[in-house]
Amino acid sequence: MLAWSGGKDSAWALHALRQRGDVEIAGLLTTLTQGYDRVSMQGIRRDVLHAQSNAAGLPLIEAWIPQQADNGSYEASFADALIEAQSRWPGIRDIAFGDLFLADIRSWRESLCARLGWNAHFPIFDSDTARLGREMIAGGLRAHLCCVDTSQLGGRFSGRAYDAALLEDLPASCDPCGERGEFHTVVSAGPMFDHPLELLHGGSVLRDGRFNYTDFLLAG
Repeated sequence: MLAWSGGKDSAWALHALRQRGDVEIAGLLTTLTQGYDRVSMQGIRRDVLHAQSNAAGLPLIEAWIPQQADNGSYEASFADALIEAQSRWPGIRDIAFGDLFLADIRSWRESLCARLGWNAHFPIFDSDTARLGREMIAGGLRAHLCCVDTSQLGGRFSGRAYDAALLEDLPASCDPCGERGEFHTVVSAGPMFDHPLELLHGGSVLRDGRFNYTDFLLAG
């Protein structure tokens, strides 16, 4: 399984795993928030998520959490999703994540997965994020910033394409891949998809006085 956020890092993790040739990705697992019908944190619409799953050629398992969910709610939903995965693919017990360098997040995921009888993998961990960002763009990945944490990065960046110009414009305090939560992205094309998605730029809204979300809709 691959934990799929709909953003560039999970998409690139899928690409990296497929390049190895010694693993087979059975499906994607995504956490969504009840009431919003969107991917948690990224704010990606559910129909866009399903279009991504289709373009990746992989089935999707949805893990639903309530609004303002605590850790316990997230872990319970995640556990239920893994049970569903095992019912669909008996014997499966490995899941990959697109984390890049935060050791505490990796340790937490490893501990959670171990308690649930699963093995956690991190195919693009310890990446030089400046180099990785350029590699993604050069490799054909196309993405846009769909959420910006305005306590770390100016809200004007929300909605922008993740491209070379963006990397040049990011302040030195911002990780080039947004690994500290500065921003989240929605992927529309790349080597992990068999066809690109046509996304339309929608409106933007500030939530919780902090997170600037930009909506992206499927064309047609």
